[in-house]
Amino acid sequence: MKIAVLGTGEVGRRLATALVSLGHRVTMGSRTADNAEAVTWAEEHGGGHGTFADAAAPAELVVNATGGLVSLAVLESVGADALRGKVLVDVSNALDFSEGFPPRVVTPDGGSVAEQLQRAFPEARVVKTLNTMTNTVMVEPGRVPGHHNVFLSGDDEDAKAVVAELLGSFGWAADRIVDLGDLTSARATEQLVQLWLLLYGVLGTGDFNFSVVTASAAPPSPASAAP
Repeated sequence: MKIAVLGTGEVGRRLATALVSLGHRVTMGSRTADNAEAVTWAEEHGGGHGTFADAAAPAELVVNATGGLVSLAVLESVGADALRGKVLVDVSNALDFSEGFPPRVVTPDGGSVAEQLQRAFPEARVVKTLNTMTNTVMVEPGRVPGHHNVFLSGDDEDAKAVVAELLGSFGWAADRIVDLGDLTSARATEQLVQLWLLLYGVLGTGDFNFSVVTASAAPPSPASAAP
């Protein structure tokens, strides 16, 4: 696919690199066409670079890897026409570092960044995912041994299917992808980041993730099995 990755930070660069390695044509978007991080990344990995709008306009799928506090402004600079009908994968978290670390998780309009973007661009197909882990685990889930999960939220079932397939190409097995339902469920995963930050401070590493473990079905009791 032609994929635009908006954002030149660690998350954007990690995702863009992984997507190029999978054979996608990736353009990294930034505020200016000559952004140093984007230029260096493109030279090293054979991708493209340009403004946010330059990257998004020809793309089939757009990844929002910008900071959640500025994501709306970034996508407004792209414009509704460039996002119409496209899957918009939102991996952002709205983190306020004004009082130091750990940052405060902001809830835009009492909801989530993902819902804010969907309201602003109703013809885009927003899917929230990958925001509950560090960027290395996003594209290499095997860094964390054992069973652990990645979450999906979105109103468009076909869009979530596209994103689930993309997650599978990163190495996420189907039974590790948990579809939480419509986009309002992104509120929960964005708030979960506060716990992630506390754990990061305790563990001293980002190589961990959340696992949803369910009890095995108990065998029927003799009474319930009786005719």
